[in-house]
This record gives sequence, structure tokens and C-alpha cells, in this order.
Amino acid sequence: MPERPRYAQVIVDVASANTDRVFTYRVPAGMALPPGTRVTVPFGRQTLEGVVLHLTDTPGIEESRVRDVIGTLEDYPAILPPLVELAKEISARSLCPLALSLRLMYPAQMRAGRVKVRTQTVARLAVPASHLPEAVAASTRSAKRRLLLNLLADGLPHPVAELKALVRDPLPALKALQEAGQVRLEEAEVYRSPYADPAVREPEPELTPGQREALGELLPAVREGRGSFLLHGVTGSGKTEVYIRAARECLALGRDVIVLVPEIVLTPQMVSWFRGRFGDAAAVLHSRLSAGERFDEWRRIRAGAARLVIGARSAVFAPVTDLGLVVVDEEHEPSYLSENNPRYDAREVALSRVRREGGVLLLASATPSILTFAKAQRGDFMLLEMLSRVNSRQLAQVSVVDMREELRLGNRGMFSRLLLEKLDACLTAGQQAMLFINRRGYAPSVMCRKCGEVLSCSQCDVKLTYHQAGRGLHCHYCGLVLPMPDVCPSCGSSYLRPVGAGTQKVEEELRKRYPGEEIVRMDLDTTSGKDAHRALLDRFRSGAARIMVGTQMIAKGLDFPQVTLVGAVLADVSLNLPDYRSEERTFQLLTQVAGRAGRAEMPGEVVIQTYRPEHFAIQAAARQDYRGFFNQEFARRRQRLYPPFTMMVRLLCESPREEQAGEVSAALYDRVAEALSARPGWKRRVLFYRRDESPIKRMMGQARAQVLLKLLEHPDSAEVLAFLKQLTEEPWPCRVHLEINPASLA
Repeated sequence: MPERPRYAQVIVDVASANTDRVFTYRVPAGMALPPGTRVTVPFGRQTLEGVVLHLTDTPGIEESRVRDVIGTLEDYPAILPPLVELAKEISARSLCPLALSLRLMYPAQMRAGRVKVRTQTVARLAVPASHLPEAVAASTRSAKRRLLLNLLADGLPHPVAELKALVRDPLPALKALQEAGQVRLEEAEVYRSPYADPAVREPEPELTPGQREALGELLPAVREGRGSFLLHGVTGSGKTEVYIRAARECLALGRDVIVLVPEIVLTPQMVSWFRGRFGDAAAVLHSRLSAGERFDEWRRIRAGAARLVIGARSAVFAPVTDLGLVVVDEEHEPSYLSENNPRYDAREVALSRVRREGGVLLLASATPSILTFAKAQRGDFMLLEMLSRVNSRQLAQVSVVDMREELRLGNRGMFSRLLLEKLDACLTAGQQAMLFINRRGYAPSVMCRKCGEVLSCSQCDVKLTYHQAGRGLHCHYCGLVLPMPDVCPSCGSSYLRPVGAGTQKVEEELRKRYPGEEIVRMDLDTTSGKDAHRALLDRFRSGAARIMVGTQMIAKGLDFPQVTLVGAVLADVSLNLPDYRSEERTFQLLTQVAGRAGRAEMPGEVVIQTYRPEHFAIQAAARQDYRGFFNQEFARRRQRLYPPFTMMVRLLCESPREEQAGEVSAALYDRVAEALSARPGWKRRVLFYRRDESPIKRMMGQARAQVLLKLLEHPDSAEVLAFLKQLTEEPWPCRVHLEINPASLA
């Protein structure tokens, strides 16, 4: 029998370039250390945590320098082998230490033992049930002991805490029974459940022709264990039922499923649907769970007790042992991109996982991203389409209101006459309405009307948002909160005024007009608490509140049968962003929010208020015409050479000192210029490169400068990217990030 490998190659849990390599440790006799096991090891004078990558028979260094592994942190590998390989891939792509990408694979609170298995004392009968009468007879002197024995007669473990509700101070009596050998006291794990209510089994609806056709292509691929699909289905076409049927097929094959949603606010609804069909086989992972709930759900998944995982972006790293299907709902959402190190795109990670582990990827959206739809057209994904709503319901009727004309006619309010007219009719009819404005707070800025000063964040190069509650000025980037000053800090005048409108102001105006109506507001301010989003959604779903005001978190995925009116209060917000994707994101937001109306028997209406009614993105959204928008936007990008015809690449420099960020970006620019001059072939692939300030010059205390490049999509461009990657790996005096088609160019 071959000798067990005696050495472990370990990555220590220190996110530093200096320690970004394996360290060799001796495996003590009798210690099992499969790859992926978390361990404690000596490191200098410290004891650190680490992850075992490989086992080997030879140390590769002098035996005298090798120290022993101290111990294991779990009695199982916390990181499965495919996830270890995935961490290596993410580390290489995002240019971050491997220790940092390994942390993605398990709950953060497991580090340094910040979360533990919760236990409680339970009591159970220690004698066969047939001997219970004798045990009761032996306790003639104690009525309490006899009562406890009878309560434990079912042979099941009973928490002592629950027995206290039936028997006063039961512990001394239980200990006496334990000494007599009649009862056993032991510690048992307590599962911390994130579910407020038990799963309610739901009947299966009859499939529509579109759903049957999509599943006819999808299910054979699930059985074969390979394939990548894009499901383009209009809002209300029943995409979720396709997910559920595909998941059921996958689970029946003994394989596991991950379902990703873009917003945590959508998770309870999706969890409810899946738990209603799969019960406790479904688990949920997202950042709003408590540390204990996340830990327990993760362990249920790791142990194979839950084989279907639902969650936001980070759920793509769920430790399922046999991944057969990943569903990415609302795949167009930028929230699937992580902009913090390690930087990753959950869609790319999902594709990497199914290819590595032999599964199927299903991307789905009513408004697929331009890049994804273009890939489907060239054959990278198989395109499935469902272009009709369930039960042949009609899409909502959309009206576009020119707010310039409203102003000309003397209406200076935030609501058009048409929207107010339809809102009155909706509430009179006992129906519900949703109003969308993609701005948090009361007003997006505060300006001095005397000198024109706009109050800005000292840590970020952005305007401060005024919040009515507490009269605070908030930075929505770094979290800075300041009191509203009485006078202008620039000129000393008292003419400071909030400018513009956000969700709080919309809510205020609605309360004035409809004083008897309960209004639910959903934005990051009202949903920051644990389960706050679920409570707000429940109030609206129950009908207790008939008006919902919200940001983009209400624009997709939510299904409320009584909503017959949707209003987009200011449709132009995203059109004004300095980004080549602003048209795409405007179309997606408006089409998605329009899809919330008329999802049941009653027809829906949508009012889009805009100062640019002629814009092609507004017009296409009003028609809910994805193909028409795609064709026009695709032609625009071809003409102006934007992705997918090119790659936008950014070298972003961040430093506490503005001069340093500028100096590093200047040095990077010079290096790029030298490389392009030395290689004429590269210059044909780089359409332009320039050094400039980042649109947001400072964020969270870090000055930002950048070198921006536009590369043709061509095999030779890979050499340019490899050079840029090596360039960022050099020891610069500040942080340098390489971003390819970043989610934001701000």
C-alpha cells in the first residue's frame, strides 16, 4: 500500500503579494488533509489559517525548514476541488492574491472562528420504551421525574429549553434521571433557519406552448450535462416556470442546481416559489442573512442536504458537489459584476463552473444585454425565445409624456396630468400602482442659490444627496453623512435649497395627495435592515399598501397580480450617464418596470415621463420592442466602434494622494505608448489610448486617474491584454487595476 503523502502545500490566509505562494508543511501522522481543507499553521512567530492546495511526498525544500501543520479547522474540506481550481482562475484573471479569491468559497465569518455551530442541551430516553413503566415506577417519590419520563416516552430528543415550558426547573430532575441511567442529556445542533414561514407546496401550472418549446431544447441538454442557453422571454412569459422544470429534471438526475438573482430584494419571492416545489431541498445564500444563518445554510449545501441554491451574485460559489445547472435570472443586470477585489463577473464564473463540472448554463432576461444577445446570434449560446405572456395576456399599454410640454402648460410638479389622472382611477378601482424613480433620498443635490455652490462629499468627487429624515446630507458612495448646514460653506448665505427629486420626495408628494393611503418605499435606505425588504413586499402583496415607490430594485422580477399602473417618474436619469451603455440601460430599466403592470387578469397601463420623448431608447421601451432596440443599438455601436466590436480597457490608478495617482497613470501611459511604437502590429489593434482623470476623481478617500484604451476584438489583441496585465503586476507605488469592459466607467 503506498505511503500517504507527508507534506502539504498551503496558501496562508494573508491577502498580500509577499505571501501569494505556497508554503510547505509536514502532515502529522494520522492527520487526513485532502486538498481544500482549512488548517492552522505556524508562520514566523504567528499562527495563521490557510488552505491546503496539494499533497506531496517530497518537501521541495530542506527538511529542517519544514514545520508541522498544527490542526484542521473542519473535519471536511471546506473548499471542493473544482472550487479550488476556480479560485486559481479568478486570482489569475483579477490579478489578486490567491488567498483573496479562496475567501469567496466559504462564509467570511468562518475565518478566525467568528461563527460557530449553535448547540442546545436535549434530553432523550436512555432505556427502551418497553422498560418505561419500570422507570416510571422507580420514580414514585418524584412527580416531576415521572412527568419528564412520560414527556420523553416518544424516544425523540427534546430541548431542555422547551421542557421548561411544561415543567418548572426540569434540569435537576433530568440530571437525577441521567444518573439513574434512565435519561441521556447531550448537546445537539440548532439549525438557524432564514425562512420566516414553512414551505407551502404549490401546484404545477400547465405549460404554455412557449415554455414547452424552450424546455424541449433545454431538458435534453440537462440530461447530457452540457450546453449554454439564452432564454429571451418577454415580461410575464413564465421564465421562472422554465427554471423550475429544468431544476426538477436536474435534481431527478441526482445533480445540483444554482439559481442566481440580481437583487437581494428578489430572493424571498424566488425562494418562496422554489421551496413551494422542492421544500427543504432549497437553500438560500445572500449577504442579508445573519452570520449564523449563512453558515448553517452553507453547511447544509456542503453536506448535500440542500441541493438547490438560490441567491445573489456570491451564490455562484455555493459548495454543491455535483453541479448540473446554473440559472442566471435577469442576466443583463450590472449587479452580477463585482467591482471590489477580487473582481469577477458571476456570469463568466457560472460558465466556467458548468464547463469544468459538466453542467448547463441558462441565462435569462426580457432585455438581454447587447453583448449576450450578440453572442447568442453568433452561436456562443443557443437562443430560446418566449415572446407571449402566460395565458396570452397583453403587454401593458404604454403612454409617453413630454414633460417639456407639461412645463409649457404651467405644470411645474413632478407628476404629469396623465399620470395623476390614471393614478386616481387606479386607486378608485381598488387596484395597486408602482412609481419608479432611479434616485434615492429626497433630492439628488443641494445648491446655494446665491453663489451656485453644490455641496459635495469630501471623500468622493460626487454631490451629496439630501435626505429629509434627519435633515442629513449623504454620500451614496462612501457612506459619509453630514448635517444639513444652515448657511452655505462657500459664501455664508442662507439660500441653500434641495434640487431635483428622489424617492423620498415622490413619497412625500403622494402622501399629500392621498393622505389615507399607505405607501411602501423601497430603496437602499428602507431595505438595509435584515428582512426589511421582505416585510415591505409583504405589506404591498397583502394589499395593505396600494402604492409602491422605488428605485431600480422594483423594476424587475417582482410579480404583483393587483398592479395595473406603473409610472416612470423621470425616465431620463440613466440616459444622462457618461457611458456608452446609457441607452441600453435606459431601455432595460423602462421595459422591465413596464413589465410589472398587468401581470394577472386585469390589463396594465404604464406612463413614462421624459424630457426626451423622441429618443430611440424611450420609443423602443414604449413599444417593448427588444429586437428593434437591439438592431438600432447594435448598428450604433458598430458605427462608433463600441463593444461588442471593441473592448474598452481601463488601467485605473487609486492613491490617497492625487499627485501620485496622476504620476502613476502618466508612467503607465508612457509605457503603453512605448510598447505600441515598438510593435506596429499592436498599434493596428488599439484604436485609441489616452490618459485622463477618472469621471469620479475621488472615491472613498482615494484619488483616481486612468489610462483608457479601445481595442479591436481580434486574436492579436490578446497579446496587448497580456502586456497590460504584466504592466499592472509591476511594483507601482499605488494600486493599479486592469478592467476589461468594466461595469462602470465612472
